[in-house]
Amino acid sequence: MKLIYRVALRLSVVLLPLIALWAVLFYFTMIEEINDEADDSLEDYSELIIIRMLAGRELPSLNNGSNNSYSITPVNKAYADSHPHIDYYDAEVYIPEKEETEPARILTTIFMDNQGVYYELKVATPTFEKDDLLRAILYWIVILYFLLLIVIIGVTLWVFHRSMRPLYDLLHWLDSYMPGKKNTLIPDNTRIPEFRKLNAAAQQAVDRSEELFEQQKQFIGNASHELQTPLAVLGNRLEWLLDNTELTEEQMNELFKMQRTLSHIIKLNKTLLFLSKIENGQFPENDDIDIASMIGNQIEVYDEIYASRKIVCETDISGSFIVKMNESLGTTLVTNLIKNAYVHTPEGGNIKITVNNRTLSIENDGNYALDAERIFDRFYQGNKKEGSTGLGLSLVNSVVRYYGLHIEYRFSRGRHCFTVVWP
Repeated sequence: MKLIYRVALRLSVVLLPLIALWAVLFYFTMIEEINDEADDSLEDYSELIIIRMLAGRELPSLNNGSNNSYSITPVNKAYADSHPHIDYYDAEVYIPEKEETEPARILTTIFMDNQGVYYELKVATPTFEKDDLLRAILYWIVILYFLLLIVIIGVTLWVFHRSMRPLYDLLHWLDSYMPGKKNTLIPDNTRIPEFRKLNAAAQQAVDRSEELFEQQKQFIGNASHELQTPLAVLGNRLEWLLDNTELTEEQMNELFKMQRTLSHIIKLNKTLLFLSKIENGQFPENDDIDIASMIGNQIEVYDEIYASRKIVCETDISGSFIVKMNESLGTTLVTNLIKNAYVHTPEGGNIKITVNNRTLSIENDGNYALDAERIFDRFYQGNKKEGSTGLGLSLVNSVVRYYGLHIEYRFSRGRHCFTVVWP
């Protein structure tokens, strides 16, 4: 998950309990404020009734359907002593005129008249349905949550992208960076000290990588060149021994084994030298070459070489396929892919080569999948074949990277498939 999406997700998760807590506080604060206003109104109304009653004046009519209603009940001294003289609470009150009950806020007051008689005064005022209020608050809280979520995430994304632009520029540069190639300078268009330090650290790492890469190329190139002469001398000495000395059968077999081993080393050395030349960019000449024609030529060669294994090679190529490449590298790409298919196809197996929409696909029968993560590594061999150096697909990968092509390997339904796409 991208960083910005992770930030947005966490903001939405954090915002939910905050909004819920705010809703609870808002609900109880509003209830308390409404009750406080109702209690003040009830207190004023009860004082008015008590004053009028003690003064012998006419009292308001009972249950007249107005906002406030009241009732006065005589009580004995024991009741008055055992109950609070002032008490506020919520209850359901029956309204005769409406023939229904409604929620009300009630004030109960116990007082004594001039003759020492105790009375209990209950004053009620209609209030609101708390369930309706709670549903309304929940409804608007949900709407408020999503509105705030959209606004906060939108603002956060905008601020994040503005603030993190230097980081994205650096990541984009790292994605396009190729060791040993002519790369642009690391972007450093920021005044933020943390990003400037990050860019400087990345530049130092790239410089070290380039230096090590250059040393590696020089070592491989120099070692391969220096090995060519002694390897050639050894080969000539072995041939002289075989041609000019009388040897026993056992000695001759040993010399033949040494000759095969030496041939393998010479082949390996030439391949490493070729890889080094590719990575050093020593193939600047590009021509228009026909990949379809190359494929046809290589199929004829390998059909003859592996005729005893009765491998069937099918092609689906319509016309020519002209690309701009160095002819030597193009031949290396096509040859190694086709040879790899013939070498690893079991006896009587099938190979299918397709060229379509600037894409070369080579499929062949196989017994098990290869390691897709390591198949293009040098010296990796999923199934060791005699005479193989383990560098064929590494050569293919080097050519692909040299020209910015895309190569992919997959194993499906008992068949290996290599796909190369020219942009």
